[in-house]
Amino acid sequence: MRVSAYIRASGFSLIEVMIVVWIIGLLAAIAIPNFLKARDSTHRNLCIENLAQIFAAKQQWGLETGKSEEDEPSWDDLVGEEKWMKRRPDCPSDGEYSINKIGEEPVCTVAGHEL
Repeated sequence: MRVSAYIRASGFSLIEVMIVVWIIGLLAAIAIPNFLKARDSTHRNLCIENLAQIFAAKQQWGLETGKSEEDEPSWDDLVGEEKWMKRRPDCPSDGEYSINKIGEEPVCTVAGHEL
C-alpha cells in the first residue's frame, strides 16, 4: 500500500484561489470608483451648503448693521457665539472660503464648489 493513498487532500486548489482573487478584484474595480464619485459629490454638496450659510450670514450682518452692498465682512464679524454663525465652516475638500462683498456670492477655491 502506498502512503500517499492515505493522505487526504484538503484546502483549495490554486485555480480556485485564483478565481476567488479575480472575483474580489473585479468587485473592487467596480465599487471603488463609485465610492469615490459618491464621496466627491457629498463633499461638493456640503461645500455648497456651507457657501449658502456664509451668504445668508453675510446678508443678515449687512441688514442688521446697516452696511451697503460694497461692504465686506470679516470672519470676526460673522463668526462667534452671539453672531450669525457659531463656528467658521470648513470645506470638506480642504478648500478655502472667501467671503467677498455683501453683493457678491462667497466662493471656494475648489473647482466645482460654487453657489
